[in-house]
Amino acid sequence: MKTPVRARGKSFVSAQQVAERAGVSRSAVSRTFTDGASVSPATRKRVLEAAEALGYHVNHLARGLIHDSSNIVCVIGTDIATPHQSRMIDALTRHLQAAQKVAMLINTSGESAAVEAALRQALHYRADATIVLSGQPAASLIETCLNNGQHVILVNRDDPVPGPETVVVTNRTAARQAFDMLRRAGCQKFAVVTSTVGTASLVARETAFLEAARSAQFDASVIRLGPTAYASGAEAARQVLVSTSRPDGVFCVTDLLACGFLDVARTEFGLVVPDEVCVVGFDDIEQAGWSSYQLTTFRQPVDQIADHVVGLLHHQPAVHTIQPPTRFSAEPVWRKTVRPR
Repeated sequence: MKTPVRARGKSFVSAQQVAERAGVSRSAVSRTFTDGASVSPATRKRVLEAAEALGYHVNHLARGLIHDSSNIVCVIGTDIATPHQSRMIDALTRHLQAAQKVAMLINTSGESAAVEAALRQALHYRADATIVLSGQPAASLIETCLNNGQHVILVNRDDPVPGPETVVVTNRTAARQAFDMLRRAGCQKFAVVTSTVGTASLVARETAFLEAARSAQFDASVIRLGPTAYASGAEAARQVLVSTSRPDGVFCVTDLLACGFLDVARTEFGLVVPDEVCVVGFDDIEQAGWSSYQLTTFRQPVDQIADHVVGLLHHQPAVHTIQPPTRFSAEPVWRKTVRPR
């Protein structure tokens, strides 16, 4: 492989430098690196050899801005280190790259001023679109994107504002199914374990489970603690399992909460799962399938959602209307934390 002549620390090689080395016009260099443009085989060969020798790369950002498109897509998320969010970001970035898009990730877990500054930086780079993931990104960030002419796509959010396209999973349907699972397993006392975060997805799951229990003439307690994390699920188990009327059917609104709940139920209270307590989670994170958990849960079709979201980037939404969401089913995954049906 030839070593590029551009020394480290020097400015980027320009198309004009390539043209001069190849002995062709500047426009011939441009045509060589433009799909479908007309250029002779001999000229193409000379340009490509000169580009390789100089270490030249096309400035797609500058070229995109000429055509009012940067191919940058901003992805806004919170709790990006958690298994479900990291899996969603992994799927989105893979699908974006396959579509020749560049992902710019904005982590909203920090101070609001820093988050706003990061978003402004993305807008300065003329990002074509913004994908807002479930969680806690503030609604004001969505307004900022819309006010800057962004194509905005919301994933598992219910912000009632005109313009964005929305993709959701069937949280309420799955939560009702979770109650039915536990009821068919013979459970008589029910509980929902959730966090104090209060995102649209978590609230929908909690509310639908409670409605299903009431409809079947059962009571269900709710335990809301801290962030949507393993430690919150563990603490929820400590609080609810000390009761003499402890639940024998528990719906944890995420798998992380369920994993914490299961570990405490087994190791600190000595309960046998699912004989003495049945547990259902949500998300089907990798850990849910580990032999130490074998958690019955609901699987979000992450790759299908990512593929659909990237497909939405190819057309512009109706910016002045609130659009109905595209819904994806969360499918039950039966493992070993619920007694056989």
